[in-house]
Amino acid sequence: MKEFPAIYLASRSPRRRELLHQIGVDHTPLEIAVDERQRPDEEPAAYVLRLAREKAEAGADAAQGGESLPVLAADTSVVIDDVLLGKPRDRDHGLWMLRQLSGRTHQVFTAVALACGGVATKLSQSEVSFRELSDAEILAYWATGEPADKAGGYAIQGLGARFVSMLHGSYSGVMGLPLFETAELLRRCGIQFNNEK
Repeated sequence: MKEFPAIYLASRSPRRRELLHQIGVDHTPLEIAVDERQRPDEEPAAYVLRLAREKAEAGADAAQGGESLPVLAADTSVVIDDVLLGKPRDRDHGLWMLRQLSGRTHQVFTAVALACGGVATKLSQSEVSFRELSDAEILAYWATGEPADKAGGYAIQGLGARFVSMLHGSYSGVMGLPLFETAELLRRCGIQFNNEK
């Protein structure tokens, strides 16, 4: 028997898809595009909440004409010294990011939004500490290709885990989809998880 999606996911991120599978949520990804530029004087928490909301709304618009399903979206940013680190623009930018994170603690903000008769949002904030990294380690890590499409230039679920000396907060939030907050939003919308059916 064919399994039908419970929600749309306004993201093509394989990490977010993997995390939804982990908690037993059937979904179909949607291709969406929003302007991700930070507004002047916009705080990191407000920025990720706005983008998650806009992605959910764009997903709801893209899904019109298809099945009427809730749309889930998320946005993640890494912040150090009040500077928001998105995905690296190029190699030099990625190496600079990793040097900024070396031997220090940074914040990871991930907002999740669900369009389900209105848009509800939740925010996850975590602190991640890196050990000191040598230039050779930074160059070798960049050469793996892993940092190129990750907020902050590293993946906690991948090779970047070797650098993390402390995490205070949500591991899945640092990955890009905080599962506690996501599950709360889905329950409020009446979404059933596979193991509860």
